[in-house]
Amino acid sequence: MAGGKLSPRQKMVNLMYLVFISMLALNMSKEVLAAFGLMNEKLVESNETTTERNNAFMAGLVEKVSEQPAKYTPLKEKADEVSKYSEELNTYIANIKNTITKDLSDKKDYVTMDKSNTLDEIFFKGGAITPAGKEFIKKIDDYRKGVTGVIAEKYPNIATDVEKTFATQPVTNRDGQKIDWLKYNYEGYPLVASITKFTQLQSDVKTAESKVLSAMLSGQLESEVSLSNFEAIVVPDKTAFFSGEPFKGRIILGKKDKTLKAHKVIVNGKELDAESMQEGQTMLDFPAGNVGEQDIKGEFQFKEGDSIVTIPIESSYAVIPKPNSAVISADKMNVVYRGVNNPMTISIPGVPSVSAQAPGLKKAGGAGKYMMNVTTVRAREVSIKVSGKLPNGTSVSDSKKFRIKDIPRPVGTVRGEDGSIKMAKNALEIASIGAILPDFDFDIKLKVTGFKFKVEGQPTVSINGGRLNSKAKSALRKAKRGSTVQIIDIKARLTTNAGYKLKKISPVIVELTN
Repeated sequence: MAGGKLSPRQKMVNLMYLVFISMLALNMSKEVLAAFGLMNEKLVESNETTTERNNAFMAGLVEKVSEQPAKYTPLKEKADEVSKYSEELNTYIANIKNTITKDLSDKKDYVTMDKSNTLDEIFFKGGAITPAGKEFIKKIDDYRKGVTGVIAEKYPNIATDVEKTFATQPVTNRDGQKIDWLKYNYEGYPLVASITKFTQLQSDVKTAESKVLSAMLSGQLESEVSLSNFEAIVVPDKTAFFSGEPFKGRIILGKKDKTLKAHKVIVNGKELDAESMQEGQTMLDFPAGNVGEQDIKGEFQFKEGDSIVTIPIESSYAVIPKPNSAVISADKMNVVYRGVNNPMTISIPGVPSVSAQAPGLKKAGGAGKYMMNVTTVRAREVSIKVSGKLPNGTSVSDSKKFRIKDIPRPVGTVRGEDGSIKMAKNALEIASIGAILPDFDFDIKLKVTGFKFKVEGQPTVSINGGRLNSKAKSALRKAKRGSTVQIIDIKARLTTNAGYKLKKISPVIVELTN
């Protein structure tokens, strides 16, 4: 600008312009330095406010833990972990700030903090990052990993913000070059700018902590009022109705909360013991009283802060007369069958233990479970007599009759098919002859012990077992295509009761296809 073929006068004018521009730049840098200092002061004030808010959150959690420990202790433990990580990083940054400002006579004379060498000598040496610089990065990484590890599962959005805010990966500058995060943010900057950046980092730490604590308390509040924690409860006007009488009552919403435990419960003038007051419920156990409608009155007492909240209890129930008849049912039908074990369920409402008697009736394990076998009973009906005692010692009894039937007529099968079927010779040669009880309610297996095999124009062959023998196969080979083969006089027995005589088994007619 001051060189070339310019006149001496023009060169002098240009030189004056350079001096003037330098003076403006010097004044601007002082203003920028002062602005950084003022920004740092504002951040410090903001951090103090955030610290007070975080302390209030923690105090609130401590109070909630004392009131409802089961509900709030897990939140308090997570909050303590986040606060621990935050305090460690905040203290570490504060020590760095004290180190780089310890030689300043006036820590608010920001225009004199224009050099970068104080921090550069700590973090950088010979173009490389010093151990102190690496430690600074590790502290930030430890904070990021620690906090996200605590909150990621329940507060994923906040965890994502923490990951972004405290990321220390290399940064791409305006020229598209990858630069170490520490160098990009702290190398060569005026001291006051670095101090402000440290304070901003402390602000980020306190803000992250504040977000977590706020989310914990507000999230618990949302959980408290969420409709998913309520269930519909039907409250009848009375707990017993007569046949033909209209049902009357109402539906209310009740909150499910297993962490809530009453401080005291009084029912019908009597305070319940500690074992009755469980998490989320209170157990009642007292004599029902005389026949008729009985009242339940009392109150719940819950501790809330320094006061006791009382919730009244008002309800009633009906005491009905003792049962005097038995309920007897066959698990399959209203009949019992010979040849099989008929499962029975026998009970008397209101009677814990009953005695049942009938021909072939035996206990079968669980309460009220019996097994009845009437194979040897020749009558067409059988009576089951039931008796029992009520808790007060009074006896009750009843009886009921059941019809006795034989097992229905079985049906013969070839390869599982019954009736009139079509089949190739080679398939029939190897097919098994069986018998089934179609549409019978019991799962009974039948074993074929013999049958007769008749081919058109050939003598009838008697066979033992359930497959064709050599004589039957020889006769089958002589049969013509389209001719019929009869499987008759099928003999079978029950696999579970060989002594029972089955009714005559239906034959199978096979039309040969080749």
